Amino acid sequence: MPVTTQTLATPHTPTPHTLTPPAPPSSEELRALARRHGLTVSGARPPLPAYVRQLWSRRDFITAFATAKLTAQYSQARLGQVWQVMTPLLNAAVYYAIFGVLMDVKHGIPDYVPFLITGVFVWTFTSQTVMTGTRAISGNLGLVRALHFPRASLPIALALQQLQQLAFSLGALVVILLCFGEFPRPSWLLAVPALLLQALFSTGLAMALARLASRTPDIAQLMPFVLRTWMYASGVMWSIQHLAGGGRFPDAVVLALQCNPAAVYIDLMRFALVESFTGAQLPPHVWAVAAGWAALTFAGGFVYFWKAEETYGRG
Repeated sequence: MPVTTQTLATPHTPTPHTLTPPAPPSSEELRALARRHGLTVSGARPPLPAYVRQLWSRRDFITAFATAKLTAQYSQARLGQVWQVMTPLLNAAVYYAIFGVLMDVKHGIPDYVPFLITGVFVWTFTSQTVMTGTRAISGNLGLVRALHFPRASLPIALALQQLQQLAFSLGALVVILLCFGEFPRPSWLLAVPALLLQALFSTGLAMALARLASRTPDIAQLMPFVLRTWMYASGVMWSIQHLAGGGRFPDAVVLALQCNPAAVYIDLMRFALVESFTGAQLPPHVWAVAAGWAALTFAGGFVYFWKAEETYGRG
C-alpha cells in the first residue's frame, strides 16, 4: 500500500506560549499600599504640630539627658560641681582687675561689683547655651544615628542643662549681693520672667546654630570669637548708659547697643537685683523688646531646626 504524504506527516505540536511577567507596581500604587498599612518614610520630617507633640512626649528624656550631662560635666574634676560657681566668679575677678582697676571703667558706676557680677553670670548662661548648641548634633552623632527621636530634643536638653547650672550659680550671686549690701526686695521677683525670656531666646539661638553647625562644623571653631565680640558689645563690664551720655557715638549706634538682646537681659537682671541700677538706665519699652527677642528667636530657631530634621546624622 503506497504511503501517502498525509500518513508520513508528523502530528502538529502546539507552540508553547511565552509567559509575560506582570508589570511592577507604579509609585502611586506603592504609596497607596503604604498608606493603607500605616507605613511612613523612615526619617521623614513630621508635620510641625506632630513634631511638637513628639517633643512633649519625650520631656522626661530631655530632663534626664540634661541632668546627666550636668552631672558628668565636672565628674573628672576634684572640686566637682563647685566649678559651676567658680568659673563665672573667676571670670568676674579677671574682668574686675582689667576693666574695673586698670581701665577704671567702674568710675561713675555705683555698686560696680554687683553690677559686674550680675552681668557676668547672666552672660555666661547665654554664651554657654549657644556654645553647647553648636555641638548638639555633631557631638551626639552616635545617638542621632542609632535612635529615632525628635532631634530638637538635643539642643533643648543642652539649654536646660545650662539653665540648671545657672540655678546653682544664682545661689552664689545672691550671697555676693548680700555681702555688698544688696538685700532682697520686691523687685527681685522680676528676675524670674527676665530669666525665662532669656532662656527662650538662648534656646532658639542654640537650635538655629545646631542646624548650621551640623553641616558646617567650622562654625563651632568660630563661635568663641563671635561670642567674645558680642560680650564686649553687651555692656557686661561697662555701662551702655554712660556711653550714651558721653555723646561720642550717634544715637542710632547707642540704640542698637541698648536693644542688643544680651544687653537687654543683662540690664533687666541688674534692674531686678541691683538697687542703684534704676529704670532710667533701661532702654525704652525694655520688656516689649525682651519678649519680642525671645518669641522671635525661639519660634524662628525652632522652625529653622525642624525644617532640616531628616538630614541630621546623614552624610
